[in-house]
Amino acid sequence: MSSTNFSLASKVKLSNGKLMPQIQLGLYMMSGREAKAAVRWALAAGYRGFDSAQMYRNEREAGQAIRDYLSSNTEGITRADVFYTSKLASNSTSYQTVRRSIRQSVEACGLGYIDLFLLHSPYGGPEARLVSWRALEDAISDGEVKSGGVSNYGVRHIEELMASKPRIAPTVNQIEVHPFNTQTDIRAACAKYGIVVEAYAPLARAMRMRHPTIVELSKKYSCTPAQLLVRWSLQHGLVPLPKSAKRERLLENVQVGGFEISDADMEKMDALDEKLVTDWDPTDAP
Repeated sequence: MSSTNFSLASKVKLSNGKLMPQIQLGLYMMSGREAKAAVRWALAAGYRGFDSAQMYRNEREAGQAIRDYLSSNTEGITRADVFYTSKLASNSTSYQTVRRSIRQSVEACGLGYIDLFLLHSPYGGPEARLVSWRALEDAISDGEVKSGGVSNYGVRHIEELMASKPRIAPTVNQIEVHPFNTQTDIRAACAKYGIVVEAYAPLARAMRMRHPTIVELSKKYSCTPAQLLVRWSLQHGLVPLPKSAKRERLLENVQVGGFEISDADMEKMDALDEKLVTDWDPTDAP
């Protein structure tokens, strides 16, 4: 059981020593306009981590909202206080293609650098994965990116990358994780190499909010089902990326400091695993 009083100020330390907000806003499936508004509201509410991607087509708007806030806030918040993530849409066996693509993401957000850049999936095969990683290492060496990681990597993909003896180790693996898909094997492989697991779809895309166990425990802890699911993630040491384009939900989802899930109830939630995939699952890609 974790007695940590989690909040938007909570941070995790990556294997390279850099700090990352432990609760971040996911920008998946948001239009540019929605992302711009959501980032603005979230910054005002205290969010400091934002998860975008080339595939989301909102890098420009997310970056613009962050820049607007930095130039107008009265709390002295600077670029160094914000943690911005983007992801490579497609791995490639062409080093130059990937290198150029990363540079385009840096330019699109207009933030000077990207805090965390991920290979969005293992698709493309072994050579494309390793060439793309080499291009990402060089983007880090050149100061365009501060930390590198992967997303949707299964155990085999993590082992493949680590066996290649990378010059710069991956700091993060972002995968779908929630009580209905606990991903224990992948999480164990990540732990072995000091890779932090970010949980996308931590609310299971609202597909199980009415599950009897979730309803029962939400009542017990006087919280919403979304708050219960975010708290479960945090107590497992994960970095959840709850997504909402609604201002009130964006605030409510992360108010998880006022209760603590007991060990017995954490186990009860862990037992809900049904390997539920809410979107795509590239973790077994060849």
